[in-house]
Amino acid sequence: MSAPRDDGISKDDEPVGGLSYMAASRELDEIVEFFEKSEVDVDQLVTRLERATAIVDELDRRIRRTRAQVEELVPKLEAAGRTAASATSPDEAGGEEIDGDDASSALRVEEGASDGETLPF
Repeated sequence: MSAPRDDGISKDDEPVGGLSYMAASRELDEIVEFFEKSEVDVDQLVTRLERATAIVDELDRRIRRTRAQVEELVPKLEAAGRTAASATSPDEAGGEEIDGDDASSALRVEEGASDGETLPF
């Protein structure tokens, strides 16, 4: 895992904040695999554990920030949906007007149930 990259820097030397979410997640998976081995390299144990902790903290921070952004943006999206729906006449909407509440409920993400997918927050 800490094999040098082409630029001579090992993954362990790369700042966690500079990793993409997916790269950090993959690296965390690699660290978990390291710990699941029957023979763990004791010399790398603390280094890998510290790196895993830093990655988990960074990913948690990103998820919390993203959640806050989503919670801020959803009401704006709902309001835009209501505005668009109320501005659309029955003729423009194909003969049927969409009620503002229906538009906002169509935009709302129900926690834990959205076509079989769940959000991590």
